[in-house]
Amino acid sequence: MKLYYDKDADLTLLSGKTVAVLGYGSQGHAHALNMKESGVKVVVGLRKESSSWKKAESDGLQVLEIAEATKAADIVMILLPDQTQREVYLRDVLPNLEAGNTLAFAHGFNIHYNQIIPPENVDVFMIAPKSPGHLVRRVYTEGAGVPCLLAIYQDVSGKTKEIGLAYAKAIGGTRAGVIETTFKEETETDLFGEQAILCGGVSELIKAGFETLVEAGYKPEIAYFECMHELKLIVDLFYEGGLSRMYYSVSETAEYGGMTCGPKVVTEEAKKNMQSILKDVQDGTFARDFILENQAGQPVLNALRKQHDALQIEQVGKKLRGMMTWIKKGK
Repeated sequence: MKLYYDKDADLTLLSGKTVAVLGYGSQGHAHALNMKESGVKVVVGLRKESSSWKKAESDGLQVLEIAEATKAADIVMILLPDQTQREVYLRDVLPNLEAGNTLAFAHGFNIHYNQIIPPENVDVFMIAPKSPGHLVRRVYTEGAGVPCLLAIYQDVSGKTKEIGLAYAKAIGGTRAGVIETTFKEETETDLFGEQAILCGGVSELIKAGFETLVEAGYKPEIAYFECMHELKLIVDLFYEGGLSRMYYSVSETAEYGGMTCGPKVVTEEAKKNMQSILKDVQDGTFARDFILENQAGQPVLNALRKQHDALQIEQVGKKLRGMMTWIKKGK
């Protein structure tokens, strides 16, 4: 695996070019501000009625409507939600792309599942920071960066990889390291990770543990601390040094209990279910369902949100977090 760092990227390749960042959310604000401070000419593309318009302007950025921003740019980075990208692309971006322009993404969903089909006369790359946007911004201001993934989908100019690395450098990615991948690999692993582990799997594990303790007669508040609150302490250890760091840092009681009982919870059956989730990602089943869900106005997602908001663990947690002044300060 080859890693690319600052020495491998030439920021001057962006000299004389204008980069349009479409969207000013978590990733959008970080990309735009980091590039501006790296000396790159940046415009932000937003809907005229967007609540982020004034925020971007107050941050010292030029803001245009999406079609205008695209027309003014050499490189167009689409950082809109997955479910809105196709509509915006067809209406505002595609009619304003010119031969020799570059189309860029931070996630491969719409390209990989053919929701966006770029014209053959533009370069297409992906720079995907492996962290939320607020961290992309914060660590850049501290003089560091977060690792990024680089993928090339179309290379008409013969220089798409070099332009992608220059973009990564402009947002701080080459300070930490850039790894090459493909749109397919990034999309499928990202969706699987979210569904099976990071968002879906962990949430269900927490809920099941909380409910097991409460149903056995233990106080909900105690169950919350054990199954939800303390999870951050363990995740931080994973983040710092992997599984070994976590087991080294906890008590031997926890180490023995974790190693012997963990496999009783996450069994081979769970792995089979993960393989099924991965298959749905790979063959497009999940993408199809997600696209249809959004076309229908998100009825399933809205119902699930209401169910989650009503969970006992959420009500208990809200009360307990109100006692934690350090969490309020962190916000």
